[in-house]
Amino acid sequence: MADSKIQQFRLLDVSCASCVQSIENALSGIVGIEQVQVNFAQRLLIVTGDVAATTVIAAVKQAGYATALDDNDDVEVDAEQVLYKKLLRKMSVGIGFGVILLIAEWTNIVPPLTQLSGQLIWIVVGILVAIAMWYCGGQMFRNAWQALKHHTATMDSLIVLGTSAAWIYSMLVSIYPAIVPLAAQHVYFEAAIMIIGFITLGNALEIRVRGKTSKAINRLFDLQAKTATLVEAGEERQVPLEQLKIGDIVRVKPGEKVASDGVITEGHSNLDESMITGEPLPTSKKVGDNVTGATLNKSGSFLFKVTRIGEETTLARIIQLVQNAQNSKPKIAKLADSVAAVFAPAVLIIAIVTALIWLNFGPSPVVSYMIVTAMSVLVIACPCALGLASPISVMIGMGKAAEFGVLIRNGEALQLANHLQVMLLDKTGTITAGQPAVIDIQSLAPLDENSVLHYAASIEQSSEHPLANALLDAGKKAQLKLSAVADFKAIAGYGVSALIDNKAVLLGNDKLMQQQHIDIAALQDKANEIAKLGQTPIYLAVAQQAAGLIAVADPIKPDSKAAIQALQQKGIEVVMLTGDNETTAHAVAAQVGIKQVEANVLPEDKNKMVKKYQAQGAKVGMVGDGINDAPALVQANVGFAIGSGVDVAIESADVTLMNSSLMSVANAIAISHATLRNIKQNLYGAFIYNVLGIPIAAGVLFPFFHFLLNPLIGALAMALSSVTVVSNANRLRLFSLSIREDRRK
Repeated sequence: MADSKIQQFRLLDVSCASCVQSIENALSGIVGIEQVQVNFAQRLLIVTGDVAATTVIAAVKQAGYATALDDNDDVEVDAEQVLYKKLLRKMSVGIGFGVILLIAEWTNIVPPLTQLSGQLIWIVVGILVAIAMWYCGGQMFRNAWQALKHHTATMDSLIVLGTSAAWIYSMLVSIYPAIVPLAAQHVYFEAAIMIIGFITLGNALEIRVRGKTSKAINRLFDLQAKTATLVEAGEERQVPLEQLKIGDIVRVKPGEKVASDGVITEGHSNLDESMITGEPLPTSKKVGDNVTGATLNKSGSFLFKVTRIGEETTLARIIQLVQNAQNSKPKIAKLADSVAAVFAPAVLIIAIVTALIWLNFGPSPVVSYMIVTAMSVLVIACPCALGLASPISVMIGMGKAAEFGVLIRNGEALQLANHLQVMLLDKTGTITAGQPAVIDIQSLAPLDENSVLHYAASIEQSSEHPLANALLDAGKKAQLKLSAVADFKAIAGYGVSALIDNKAVLLGNDKLMQQQHIDIAALQDKANEIAKLGQTPIYLAVAQQAAGLIAVADPIKPDSKAAIQALQQKGIEVVMLTGDNETTAHAVAAQVGIKQVEANVLPEDKNKMVKKYQAQGAKVGMVGDGINDAPALVQANVGFAIGSGVDVAIESADVTLMNSSLMSVANAIAISHATLRNIKQNLYGAFIYNVLGIPIAAGVLFPFFHFLLNPLIGALAMALSSVTVVSNANRLRLFSLSIREDRRK
């Protein structure tokens, strides 16, 4: 939709993955909403579409949850700190009260229920416990009630049902002890309050550990300069960053950060762009070069004209891209969400079945065993760990990738990058530097070398081909005065044609000469020699006659060979795509260790090449940097855009590499592998925890070892399972790349 917008909301009381499904269902039928994403790890709701924020907030409230527009990150951090301290206070009350009750029971301070005094004391204790349960877990009870009204069950439903059953049973036994046998006259007030205390402790610890996961994004925000030195009418003054406008002239002194994106108008310097590109060495900048906001000026002073501000700057776009990616889900995460959505209702059924089995087949005291096992099942089977397993890892993995200059657009690309089998590499600008230079010139009479270069440079004045700059640069070095060009035509994949000094001029490859019936036999041997050296032969024809041959070489990037070897070591078949002829293509491929080459590929055929390998059943990655690579990048299972390329290629790609190093492709795959491995560890851990925990809680070991799981231990284990998942995900923050870009100037 033309009016589509993205709104982000902070979820204030979401407690488990089951809540996520409830919120998504509540919003799915609202007119105007195109897409709903819930990031359980960050407690964020992202809504895309033409819909009012008040409508979203009302729908979420109707589903039983509170939310608010998320437009202030500082408020978020402060709110989480306040919530963390609040949870610690509630935890202290819950566990502290429970410990006192445990000591009272162990020491037999309170008279037994067979005595009236004992009954009165436990009734008073029960009332106090109810007050404490509401103080410590009031939100759980409210959420459970809302879930019940909407005919769903969540983690809170399980906890509330288990603790309420324990409290109700204990109160009944305290008031009417004779309703159960003497052996079953036992209260579980300490279990009810301590379970809530342990759950609250788990939530507090999760917030504490989870707070570390957003550090990558926070570091990106911290990169921004706070002020700028604005130059107006020859005078300089400090202004807040927010006051900058497009077209303003800003001075950057040594040691300062560049305030915004722009173009240098005066001076030169070396900029540390590592925070954007991940490349360690400073980049030399001169008049006419682009500068990026948040990069660090190492030496020299310069002026630049502001070309982008606010959300349009490179850093802002990177932050938005990373945030959007963190909120997306790979397929493996969607599977976990589906399981978590039905987990709570399934656990309720298991708890009922457990209670019935113990009631009908359990030993005496039957009621006590039934209460203990059913309560243990309810509190240990929380789907929190399952719901956190994926989003927390994705969030950290995406942030870690951004630190290395790798921007992964979505969770799907993150997962697929780990399963690529074929990698197609565009030669120019990807394997090579994309900055070719003239190496040699061969002329045919009556023209000399300068005349050949004159025609070639003149016709390329109107061309945007990468080889054009090489010819123009050579013409400038030779101090040639270029001629005017008329009737210029670019023939994709072949070359160019035009009228120069009323003569028809053709410049391009051998296919162009053959198409135009130009005899190039006199230049063929020289062209073959050039091609064998991995250089590109460019033919010149004037007035339908072969006039000369120009050898152009595009130097291979220093780290291309090592990067290709790294991809091959991962079991990925590397294929080079190029418009060069077979001889030139294989010569370049041999230098970097590529065996599979697709030569004479026209720009429109790159997309067909991707489809060709996909038709063979392969998961295909495509790396490119030009506008003609965009269709292939979209068609590929995962498209990688070299960041030095044009915006349309970057926008078309699943992964954007903020530097020109091919090694970043291997790094992106390494990060993908580490993140997917971490997700699987979390998922397997969560599944194993529940698969083993539920049967043990239900009492499956009792017939063999006379062992029953204490509900308190179950509650603590459940709380710590979420903390374990978050802690394991945080190990990704320590991830370091063994393969790094080797950038040489």
